[in-house]
Amino acid sequence: MRLSDILFLGYTTLIRYPLRTIMLLIATSIGVMAVILLTAVGEGARDYITGEFRSLGTNLLIVSPGRNETSGGGVLDLAGLSPRPLTIEDAQSLFQIDNVRRIAPVVMGEAPAQYDGLERSAPIIGTTPEFLSIRQWEMESGSFLPGVSMRYSPPVCAIGKEIKSELFGDTTAVGEWIRIGDRRCRVAGVLAEEGRAIGIDVQKIVVIPVALGTALFNRDSLFRIIVDVRTTSRMDQTKQSILSIIKRRHQGKEDITVIKQDTVLQSFDNIFNVLTMALGSIASISLLVAGILIMNVMLVAVSQRQAEIGLLKAIGAKNKQINNLFVVEAIMLSGSGAIMGLILGHSITQVLKVAFPDFNFLPPMWASYVSLIVALISGIIFGLLPARRAAKLDPVEALSGNK
Repeated sequence: MRLSDILFLGYTTLIRYPLRTIMLLIATSIGVMAVILLTAVGEGARDYITGEFRSLGTNLLIVSPGRNETSGGGVLDLAGLSPRPLTIEDAQSLFQIDNVRRIAPVVMGEAPAQYDGLERSAPIIGTTPEFLSIRQWEMESGSFLPGVSMRYSPPVCAIGKEIKSELFGDTTAVGEWIRIGDRRCRVAGVLAEEGRAIGIDVQKIVVIPVALGTALFNRDSLFRIIVDVRTTSRMDQTKQSILSIIKRRHQGKEDITVIKQDTVLQSFDNIFNVLTMALGSIASISLLVAGILIMNVMLVAVSQRQAEIGLLKAIGAKNKQINNLFVVEAIMLSGSGAIMGLILGHSITQVLKVAFPDFNFLPPMWASYVSLIVALISGIIFGLLPARRAAKLDPVEALSGNK
């Protein structure tokens, strides 16, 4: 038999058993579709997180209290001690570095926000006016924090849109006084919905001056110091200057961590790349299951088609040609199912893009190639056993219906 004859016989066999064919196509297509969708989710999450970081620029240094110890807790933890906290004075001391453009100390906590008998718990951020531009936030109405000394704590705040809606409804919030914990603050402005902050819902927060934040939470320690540098080419030099200044202020102890924004970006990028590959690998298991299903169904088909196999051998078909016939059928099933899965998977990702425009459901190119290749390979491997069994059938016994 020529290759064209084998292809024609394989095609007519698939048509002759539509229920079996449809079942196997669905099994394979679901496996491929799962690979596409799961990798699209992983890639979308990676793209979203890294996009958020890139939007903030790569000119930021983040100063945190404590050292990152690779061995675990470190000597301080074993001794039951904690690192010296970062203070507002530490933040102010960094202005002596000529490459520093802006500094935004940050203190964070949670407290109830109250107005006219209404109350809701809200994340509180204590910071300076520079935080608005560093985080690329915008105001919907009013103004942000006043440009005063870090040590001064005027009773003002900026609130998220959801806080404004829950406490004030449709009335104007700017100029009104609200209570944050045990402090009263005048609302200076309302933040716009669109704001960039990893892990922070801008609509649900209250922003107050950093000194007011330390007083509200009764602690002098800062959560972070965000440093915006003028020239990224001098980033490493600026990082060393920060370490040196804080070390002098902390009695010679290097008890802070300074990380670059692009270092954080690269770390997240690597994590999500591994996550995407892991999701794709998990989804590929369904392709192996589909291959096993193809093998089992084709083993049954060999028994059902003994007369056909015997007739082919009687008219001169060789064992290799019978073997190739069944392998080709397995390839046609797995290949067609894979193509269906690719079409379905990419179609669903397009629907998800419309439903969730802020999240880019974009499966990586390798996911399509790998899923197609794995489907074909599984079809070939799991089609070999039925093919060999069919090739070994004795033509006389096959024609007589005996196994």
